[in-house]
Amino acid sequence: MPPLVLFALQLLTVALVLAVLYRPLGDYMAGVYTTTKHLRVEKGIYRVIGVNQDAEQTWPIYFRSVLAFSAVGILAVYGLQRLQGFLPFALGLPAVSEQLSFNTAISFVTNTNWQSYSPEATMGYSVQLLGLAVQNFLSAAVGIAVAIALVRGLARTVSPTLGNFWVDLVRGSLRILLPFAALAAIVLIVGGVIQNFSGFQDVGTLAGGTQSIPGGPVASQEAIKLLGTNGGGFFNANSAHPFENPTAWINVVQVLLMLMIPFALPRTFGRMVGDNRQGYAILAAMGTFFVLSVSLMTALELGARGTAPMLAGGAMEGKEQRFGELGSTLFGTTSTLTSTGAVNSMHDSYTALGGGTAMLNMMLGELAPGGVGSGLYGMLIIAVIAVFIAGLMVGRTPEYLGKKLGAREIKLASLYILTTPTLVLAGTALSFGIPVVRDSVVGTSIWNPGLHGFSEVLYAFTSAANNNGSAFAGLTANTPWFNTALGVAMLLGRLLPILFVLALAGSLAAQAKVPVTAGTLPTHRPLFVGLLCGTVLIVSALTYFPVLALGPLAEGLR
Repeated sequence: MPPLVLFALQLLTVALVLAVLYRPLGDYMAGVYTTTKHLRVEKGIYRVIGVNQDAEQTWPIYFRSVLAFSAVGILAVYGLQRLQGFLPFALGLPAVSEQLSFNTAISFVTNTNWQSYSPEATMGYSVQLLGLAVQNFLSAAVGIAVAIALVRGLARTVSPTLGNFWVDLVRGSLRILLPFAALAAIVLIVGGVIQNFSGFQDVGTLAGGTQSIPGGPVASQEAIKLLGTNGGGFFNANSAHPFENPTAWINVVQVLLMLMIPFALPRTFGRMVGDNRQGYAILAAMGTFFVLSVSLMTALELGARGTAPMLAGGAMEGKEQRFGELGSTLFGTTSTLTSTGAVNSMHDSYTALGGGTAMLNMMLGELAPGGVGSGLYGMLIIAVIAVFIAGLMVGRTPEYLGKKLGAREIKLASLYILTTPTLVLAGTALSFGIPVVRDSVVGTSIWNPGLHGFSEVLYAFTSAANNNGSAFAGLTANTPWFNTALGVAMLLGRLLPILFVLALAGSLAAQAKVPVTAGTLPTHRPLFVGLLCGTVLIVSALTYFPVLALGPLAEGLR
């Protein structure tokens, strides 16, 4: 079958399934967060943690709850790693080092799932299940909760509160993530993903030697890794490992798991604000960027030029034969646009411009459709900026969904969009600007010096600050500098945007709605979708183009 036909069929299959899921899943999630009824098991959890499920919170209290929960999560995951030698099912593995434990704890609590280690040789089953898999659920639920809080801010009028973080967290975990992850795990097991507690088994090789083959409860972790747009793999090869992603059709299933909740959340948004057209506008912008990105990356990989690709019949280095270039670019685009960070091929081995596209996907803010929750609130922030720009053009006070956008709202939105670029650019600059750090980065971490080595460091900070977690494979990141610097980037890249989102939500919720007039910009029409897409491109291009010109662009065009 011609590559372009196969590419079109894969893309149409994904689009069709997502279209079928959009309305029922979006409506279901809207019902989860708007109902006043609590399940019996939820009431039990509220009693244990001492929460009044019927009390609502102002935005500062909501944010402090996020902070407290994140702090407890970091301490718990850090402690499990440091105590690994005393835990059951440790597989004889020692305690994880202090710096790596710090980095990994922050990574999984912030929904980044950056891994500076080989999981099967570092983490036993207890740490994988009790620490990493649990945080896969909880960090994803936090992201959805923050998005719902912002939606409430837009939907409510003259309200001092945004809901209850603990209720949103529990409902997201128990009513959305847990049941869908359980169903997904069954599908993955049927498709060949392993699920056992067999430990390491020595088998004979064809050459007459022996090789130690790891097992583990992979399907259960793989399901929430993808559904929650987490990304941390059970094995070092992540979703390129045949135990995690064995066949081409399971590869498509995994793509759908990453996309289903982020692409359905615009419907939830539309239902909660009382206008489904608003959800379709957000969906259209997300879908436009996704199609453009996957098409661009696929074209760059299929059209790779050079001696090695020509001799190999294509740019297949770092890609699995069972997925090929098309299955790899579809997965790679999805993971870098959804803050998942899972990989079924090595982005470091992509063509310079193909790898640059993966990097650009993250630099756009992972908005198409973004991570669970984070994609929606990121796109809504861009919508606020877009409406402000439109207001400047016509000389009117900008309004979005009946809420006036004054100086406070625009400042908060601006701080949001400036946070991750500041972390990315500062982290990359410090890596090369401090002599002692530069010696470590160049002498120990970078295996491919020159333009590509610079791209590897830039990719690492882009991935960390945007809470993605994928990496260019040629960078050794398990060093004191990268463990610390990337840990700080992940933490600030998660919590600072959440702070600005919740502050904006609180400001919007306190307002009364203003009536629609002849001068009000309709935010559900194609004109606004185009303005939304243009705002994303302008903000990202102006911010990142100079540094991209030093790395992937320079490498790809030379």
